[in-house]
Formats: sequence, structure tokens, C-alpha cells
Amino acid sequence: MLQTKAVTAPARPIRLNDSMRREKVPFEPIEPGKVSMYVCGPTPYSPAHIGHAYSAISFDTIRRSLTFLGYQVFYVRNITDVEDKIIKRANELGEDPMALAARFTADYNRDMARFNVLPPDVEPKVSTHIAEIISVIEKLVENKSAYPVDGDVYFSVESFAAYGKLSGMSLEDLRAGERVAVDERKHAPADFALWKAAKPGEPWWESPWGKGRPGWHIECSAMTVAHLGTSFDLHGGGKDLIFPHHENEIAQSQGAFGPATFARYWLHNGFINFDGEKMARSVGNVFGAEQIADAVGGEPLRYFCVKHHY
Repeated sequence: MLQTKAVTAPARPIRLNDSMRREKVPFEPIEPGKVSMYVCGPTPYSPAHIGHAYSAISFDTIRRSLTFLGYQVFYVRNITDVEDKIIKRANELGEDPMALAARFTADYNRDMARFNVLPPDVEPKVSTHIAEIISVIEKLVENKSAYPVDGDVYFSVESFAAYGKLSGMSLEDLRAGERVAVDERKHAPADFALWKAAKPGEPWWESPWGKGRPGWHIECSAMTVAHLGTSFDLHGGGKDLIFPHHENEIAQSQGAFGPATFARYWLHNGFINFDGEKMARSVGNVFGAEQIADAVGGEPLRYFCVKHHY
């Protein structure tokens, strides 16, 4: 009897448009067959618009594609529920900032479900990761990458030689764009806040530097370590986050844990434009996610998004 041997076709190689390398490159995960993926989620201070939906749909499609190709994907998407815009909006409405953030987070997740966006495996929030954030800041201070002053803690950009690698900006570029009025307590104008001393009307937590709250950028460095480790495969977000947010994430994470750590591939989705203009509240061309879902349905908007390259 003739014996036949099953032949398994080789997996088709995956190439990703990596923002760090500025070209399409072969994708090779840290652990064969598994993908660790982190995407910057919303800052919930107002209803989600279709720009938020486009980012969520784009990375949901990438996640589904990797799963379809046989990878086991662990997907983390954060919620920035402690941030200046939330505090400002809550004070305007006379509402507790954490309650406002929780309300808009629930609305965001409801809206994204209408576009058939799968929930992440983990959805960490700033407010539930304060201890992890403080731990990373302590490492940065210990490594001389950060310094405390009057209850604030700043990251020293000049301590990180590779600063600007993702965005293509240099310290000379930053110096050329400095404004006249700068915080004289900082060692350099480009230094950014990791921890902010408590101010009246703001939420605060105890820390080694006094009562305060995290700066914007440090949250993602802490959350990725907490849920994916010091190195992981994919980091995604809108291209408006490349600078300064993602640039600062790299500096913080590698300043704390070493130069060979953090994301191995960077993916950034583009913007939704109307008549050649980026969607923006200042322009008046912002359309709410719920508004569009009611008008045309969730699947048509998803189709509109996925028929273009992310």
C-alpha cells in the first residue's frame, strides 16, 4: 500500500509597515506562534468620534488577521482615565473626574462593539496602576534618568541618547522650537513630567514625592511591563501619538529597563480626512461614533475603514 506523507505548506511571511524603521519589514515575534500587542486607547473626556473608531477598527483588523494566520494574540488596549483633559472637563461639569472617565469609557466600549471591534484581552486603566507607575518612576530616578523637584518628577531627555529615533526629531529640533516661557525648574525645556504634584480640585495619590498624579506618558511604560513584560512584539496607536507620546514611552521604558527592551515593531494608523483636512474639533468636522453608527450602521463604517490601508 502506497504511503503518502502530509506536506504542510510554509506559512506566508508577514511584512509590517514599521514606523521605527520607516519601511515594510518581516515580522518575527519574540515567541514563535504568539504575538504580544499593545495599543494606546482613548482618553475618555468626551464622546468617541469616528477617528477613535478608525484606530480601534484598524488594530482590531490587524489582531484578527494575525489570529486568522494562526498566531495566538494577546491584546492589551489601555484607558487613560487620569489626564488633564478629563480633569478640566469634569470641573466644567461639576462632576467627579473618575466618574466622568468611567462613564465615557463605558460609552466608548459600547460604540466600538457596534463596529464589531472585539474587546481587548486586558483593558488597564491609569487609576488601577498607580503602584506600577510609581515603581517605574523610582527606577528612572535611581538610574539618573529622572529627577524630582518640588513634588514633581521630570524625565531628563538628555539622559537618553536615542531620543528622537522614532519621530526623526533631534534635541536640536526641540531646542529650535522652544517657547520663550519655560519652567525654569526643569534641567532642560524638553524634559517632561512623570509625576505631577497635587493641585486643588485634582485627584491625587500618595507617592515618595508627595501627593500627586501621573503624567500622561508614564502610564504606558508601566502598563506594558505589568501585562506584557519589558519587551513585547507590537505597539500601535494613531500617528499623532508618535511625538511626543510614543517617543517618550521609548525613553522612559529603556531608561528604566535597558536599551534592548520595549516594543519591537511600531504600527501607526493614519487620520480620517474630510476635503483634505484632518478631522478636528477646532475645524468643526468631527462626527461622533454613535452618530455615524445610527446614520449608516456599524458594518458600513467598518467596511469604509478596512478597504484602505491602515
